[in-house]
Amino acid sequence: MKQKRTIGRVDKISLPELGLVNVQAKIDTGAYTSAIHCSKIHLEKEDNADFLVYTISGKRLGEGMKARKFRTSDFKLKKIRSSNGQVQERYVIKTKVKIFNKIYNTEFSLSDRSHMKNPILLGRKLLSGRFVVDVAEENLSFQYNQKS
Repeated sequence: MKQKRTIGRVDKISLPELGLVNVQAKIDTGAYTSAIHCSKIHLEKEDNADFLVYTISGKRLGEGMKARKFRTSDFKLKKIRSSNGQVQERYVIKTKVKIFNKIYNTEFSLSDRSHMKNPILLGRKLLSGRFVVDVAEENLSFQYNQKS
């Protein structure tokens, strides 16, 4: 049987493909899909193909983080139930997340989390089968990465 790592209620994670390092994330077993704070989310058409364009910015996403615009053709539109129970259509992208110095492929819905304390939320789809959540702990992955 595969040993599951313990992760706390919050941690600092990295999204290497997006250039984000040690960003505060809330661990949320109530959420299925992970989410990341984005703005200016829109579609652009080019040569009969749709591209999703979004901007990641804000001090909460890392020291000295400047606004960065991303463009991808690898996305989907999914119905996601928000924390207040409303169903919203959100764009979802695939990217890599680094936790405990290990890289995982996962999906993130793009949403405006400017009113939330944490710019990233990690949901059950990523956590399931890999992690056990101890709400008394914080930053276990970040501390592990500092020692490695």
